[in-house]
Amino acid sequence: METKTVQSDKSIGFAALFSVLTLVGAGLMVAGPDQLTKAAGFAVAIVAASLAVSGAHMFK
Repeated sequence: METKTVQSDKSIGFAALFSVLTLVGAGLMVAGPDQLTKAAGFAVAIVAASLAVSGAHMFK
């Protein structure tokens, strides 16, 4: 009995892309000049990390 499987590397690409954005957000959070920039960096890091996990699961 054959089953049709689809293999895609999209999950790896999404995880890698949003992981890089997470690192950028974390860098802003650490090296930001003022409190607002640090808060924006934290928001970017949290959203990008959530999208990295979601993208890896959606295209699995």
